[in-house]
Amino acid sequence: MSRSPSFSVRTEVSPSVDSESLQQWVVAFCAIRFDLEQGQLVEECYPHGCFSHDEELEIAYSSFPDSVSQHQNQNRSSIHDCIFFFRILRHLKKSLDEKGVADSSNASKFLYGYVFNRQRHDERLKRGGEQKSVVILSYSPYSSVFRPLLQIVGPLFFDIGKKALEHIAAYVSKWPAPVPGKVMDLPIGNATLKVNLPPAHSFPVEGGVSFEEGASSVAPFLPNSQPVPQGLFHDSDIFGSFRGILLQLWLLWELLLIGEPMLIIAPTPPQCCEAVASLVSLVAPLLCSVDFRPYFTIHDPVFARLNSVQEGEAFPPMILGVTNVFFLKALRNIPHIVSVGSPSPNSNRLALTTRSSTGRVSGRPEGIGFQQLKKFSPSSLLSAVRMRRDGPLCLMTEHKEAIWSTYSATTKPDTSILNRLIDAGVSPRVEESMSVVNNEILRRHFLELMTNFLAPFSPYFRTSTPSEGSSPYVDPPSLPPFNADEFLSSLSARGPGKFILKRMKSNWLDLYRRFLNGPNFMPWFQRRRAVAEQEQDRLWRLARMKTDIQQLISRLPELEIVDSFSVIERLLLREIQQSGKSGIDSMATSQKLKGDLWAVFSVLSKDMQQLMLSNPERASLLQPSPESPKLPGHPLIQVAVASSTSPQ
Repeated sequence: MSRSPSFSVRTEVSPSVDSESLQQWVVAFCAIRFDLEQGQLVEECYPHGCFSHDEELEIAYSSFPDSVSQHQNQNRSSIHDCIFFFRILRHLKKSLDEKGVADSSNASKFLYGYVFNRQRHDERLKRGGEQKSVVILSYSPYSSVFRPLLQIVGPLFFDIGKKALEHIAAYVSKWPAPVPGKVMDLPIGNATLKVNLPPAHSFPVEGGVSFEEGASSVAPFLPNSQPVPQGLFHDSDIFGSFRGILLQLWLLWELLLIGEPMLIIAPTPPQCCEAVASLVSLVAPLLCSVDFRPYFTIHDPVFARLNSVQEGEAFPPMILGVTNVFFLKALRNIPHIVSVGSPSPNSNRLALTTRSSTGRVSGRPEGIGFQQLKKFSPSSLLSAVRMRRDGPLCLMTEHKEAIWSTYSATTKPDTSILNRLIDAGVSPRVEESMSVVNNEILRRHFLELMTNFLAPFSPYFRTSTPSEGSSPYVDPPSLPPFNADEFLSSLSARGPGKFILKRMKSNWLDLYRRFLNGPNFMPWFQRRRAVAEQEQDRLWRLARMKTDIQQLISRLPELEIVDSFSVIERLLLREIQQSGKSGIDSMATSQKLKGDLWAVFSVLSKDMQQLMLSNPERASLLQPSPESPKLPGHPLIQVAVASSTSPQ
């Protein structure tokens, strides 16, 4: 964790908070105390009244480490801080629309809680210590924003109390609106957070998020605009989270790709939530629609449902990050269990002195070569045999980095990538800098792997523009229809490309079939189609803006001119309806279409003109607006609106 930015605050000045602006980033700031007799108690919540009592309880239960994962320290007086985050489903009250109908789109949203937890051990205190958590609640997975913000607000709260929450809220409320996919400078006191927000297309699909909103700033299908296009949690530590099981990264990538449920267990909340975040980041630029819980506890309402899954029943597609080994028994029917991280030296569970046989061998700084990863010692071989025999329940007594899964991966580990990774040794400073390099290598590789895997779907997002000399005043052609069976048949015949064939086994088509049937495909595909349709609409609008209508209609027969009038009228009405959302561009397009409508109207026969004017709404479109400039080649036409009794 990097150092906290320097920060000072004038506590004598009452902060001014713009609640509406604050909600763009943060729902609330909470301070929660763990009371040994009463349990978790929400001491402060700012703004006040954001959550019900039950919601406060759920947030409080998720804001502290489990007792088995708490840091044990034998010093007389010590302080231990940690940062982690959780994700819970919040059920909102249904709002009513203008007609009084309940709006179900806002029925539920995932709420992210970013936690600064402080455990203070002091024999002079009751029960030998205390712990509190400061929590930032948000609907946005902006870990790149809220982690450094926690490094400010957490220590500040323990210095000046609840005033810290109010002052930080005031600063956040003055931030500009978040712009997905962009680098933003966010002032906070005398410091500035320089953050890179994930792109809109990476946000999980949930209530209240439409395809259009998610598509507004989506990167191209082959994202070349940045060195490493970011999905969710692009700042997560992939290498640090999975360094003991690096050979299994490709297996984990596949399991997430097809939506298999996984249990990620680690000794501490920071380790398990970092592992879950890193796993989600591996599938960028794919939209991850699997329900992921970076830090999951038995108090989550979902636990009761998961605990009732019987043997033989399908486990819901979820990624659960846990620290409590109780889950190994309670969720024994989950098919894939991943153990990561290292316990603290004073933990109740024993730490192995060596990593698992598929992990990294410690030593002086050097490349983590494939041969090094494959080395077996008698002790590691014996450990591997015991792990297979005992299964994941062996984690009840000692922690090991390993994977328990019967799934056979199609994707082969890329040993050339592993050979490029650098063993950072034991120096914390070297460790941090080398992890940055290793994460960049791994993230680039899996981005390339994911992009090439998705490449066969690109024809279904291919846009078209009007051919030269043709009229843009027609409806654009529909995007190619998609049929899963036809896609698989075609892919089987032509192949997925050299990149995929080189890195996957001969059963690669089965992986595509599983992907099509899994939870990730359809939300991603529909959102990509929405993006393509928006792009095609933009290209055709641009073509209409550039078209010389006088030159075009001079080449058209009368029947096509009448058809063009009807199409332009429909396009104009649509632009007028969208002008409030699209702003200046839509207004300019409306003015151009209005001029084009006048131009086409002027060449129609007198009888046809009278017929057109018999419709009052159409006649109003032909009336020049006061702010409309006279466009070149478009004479102003004075028209009289026919009476309402005229035939339509």
